[in-house]
Amino acid sequence: MKTIQYIVFFGIVFTIYGLINVYVYYRGISIIPNTVHARNIFFFTFLFFSFSFVIGRFLERIWLSPVSFAITWIGSFWLAAMFYFFLLAVLSDIVRLLNHFFHFFPDFITSNPDTFRRYTFLIAVSVVVITLIAGHLNAVIPRVKRIPLTINKAVNIESPFRVVVVSDIHLGTIIGPRREKRLVQRINSLEPDLVLFAGDVVDEDLGPVLHQNVGKGLENIKSSNGIYSITGNHEYIGGVEEAVAFLTRHGITVLRDSVTRIMNAIYVVGREDHDQRRFGGSGKKPLHELLQDVDMTKPVIVMDHQPTTLDESVQNKVDLHLSGHTHNGQIWPLNLLTRKIYQLSWGYEKRGTTHIYVSSGFGTWGPPVRIGSHPEIVELILTFNSPDDSAFFRKSNRVL
Repeated sequence: MKTIQYIVFFGIVFTIYGLINVYVYYRGISIIPNTVHARNIFFFTFLFFSFSFVIGRFLERIWLSPVSFAITWIGSFWLAAMFYFFLLAVLSDIVRLLNHFFHFFPDFITSNPDTFRRYTFLIAVSVVVITLIAGHLNAVIPRVKRIPLTINKAVNIESPFRVVVVSDIHLGTIIGPRREKRLVQRINSLEPDLVLFAGDVVDEDLGPVLHQNVGKGLENIKSSNGIYSITGNHEYIGGVEEAVAFLTRHGITVLRDSVTRIMNAIYVVGREDHDQRRFGGSGKKPLHELLQDVDMTKPVIVMDHQPTTLDESVQNKVDLHLSGHTHNGQIWPLNLLTRKIYQLSWGYEKRGTTHIYVSSGFGTWGPPVRIGSHPEIVELILTFNSPDDSAFFRKSNRVL
């Protein structure tokens, strides 16, 4: 069953990827001068770019080397370039179709169509290249998102209690030792009481992670009450047992449909990823089952990688729900799509007594590019109050 799921999943992905590349190729070749030399150069260049991501990923499994790393980087940038070339080509075809019916092109276009197409091609390439450069610079500079939250439950710990949340790191070829080092330094600068990783810590295949010794730096994270993680869909795609073993070796406790108690005061519930059913053959446990032995008079934090179970946390009166996965679309206009797919694609929301935060993530998948989305590290500054105490103070203020 697991093998069939893999075949179906990757079959759909490669089919869509192939069709988009074919469309972009035929729109591009129509602009290239009609000479054998020029068209051969375009054909083989396009062929290399379109297969580079697949070739790079394949080489990572059989021959980790500077060559495999370089090809993977090229292929990763091509994913974003291909996407924006596709959007520009579709836009161009829509304009041409409208002109076919309404004839609004000016004379300088209709009288010199070949020249106009070449200039359009050069402008499109320039726009895409500039977009990729700007998007890459944006992707490597994470922001710290500070959110003060009040949870109306009494605990015998000092406030504020600082929780640093990081999702979607995607350690691997693209997010290597340098980015990992900057992540660890930034986390430590916040002096966290607790560090939570909300899934997709590793980026599928562990080969590049082990080859670069990425993960060693995670051992340098300083957290008063430990580091906890959950599984994400990429842990399952790359092999969940290997990923969990890797994280455990580096001092990270992975909560897999399990509960832990911090300082005998705060419960942290880690849920298995939604894709466990697709790649693991079984579904995750219902939240109410995980909460059976939890003292709900104490603060309860739930981590679930994909933000598909927000209502479940609200119904079970969880105090804080944390997710990632969406990357907030990562590259515009996909953020518009993620807003339609998920109840909350990014940011903070409160429903009933439940605080919810969906992170845009630290790293990237595929293109090392972010357009319309920022990488982030989330610092939650938690204050705990007894509901009775809060009511007393409000009453006292009214008397005064």
